[in-house]
Amino acid sequence: MPSVIGAVTREKPVFVEDAKFLRTLTKKPIKWALPGPMTMIDTLHDGHYKSREKLACEFAKILNQEAKELEAAGVDIIQFDEPAFNVFFDEVNDWGIATLERAIEGLKCETAVHICYGYGIKANIDWKNALGEEWRQYEEIFPKLQKSNIDLISLECQNSRVPMDLIELIRGKKVMVGAIDVATNAIETPDEVANTLRKALQFVDADKLYPCTNCGMAPLPRNVARGKLDALGAGAEIVRKELSA
Repeated sequence: MPSVIGAVTREKPVFVEDAKFLRTLTKKPIKWALPGPMTMIDTLHDGHYKSREKLACEFAKILNQEAKELEAAGVDIIQFDEPAFNVFFDEVNDWGIATLERAIEGLKCETAVHICYGYGIKANIDWKNALGEEWRQYEEIFPKLQKSNIDLISLECQNSRVPMDLIELIRGKKVMVGAIDVATNAIETPDEVANTLRKALQFVDADKLYPCTNCGMAPLPRNVARGKLDALGAGAEIVRKELSA
């Protein structure tokens, strides 16, 4: 595990040149993902600050610097990935959301937080298998997150055990509803995607629902990822037509 042995600093931009290049290739909206402060410190040993809250706050300042330069480079939505929000409930409410707010301070573009349950390693798989029939972790953090300045909240809903009605706790926020399972090569049908979106529409207004994947698809074969994205678009179109009928 990496160790922090002195004050953390940002010596130079990390993704800004990539964002500038991407902006030259498209006029469409760009969303950029950054790790959230709490998730960053969860994989570090702190030998300097001796405080998870202080270290997270310092990283939030650095992330804010990067985010502001990404915004200036033409990024439209900046997303912070915070799977740790599903684990450290007391810390999330005590200071985790506050450090997230520090990371978005001063931004004029839209901001998002992605809260998944983690993938890939055995510890994550074992943990999820031990969560029981209902995954109610979101319930612990949604009330305070609903009052935050974050614009979009990204959740995993496809093939998870998250009760859909928990979304009611963030009513008023834009919600990215995960309608694609990224832990399997099986490609969803458009009807399966549409069904997930219909369930979510009971708890989020249609103009605030953004169909998306549960998490990233980098580990999947390209043809599988493409098929899943096609299904996501087709399923969203089914529901869009139903809403406009």
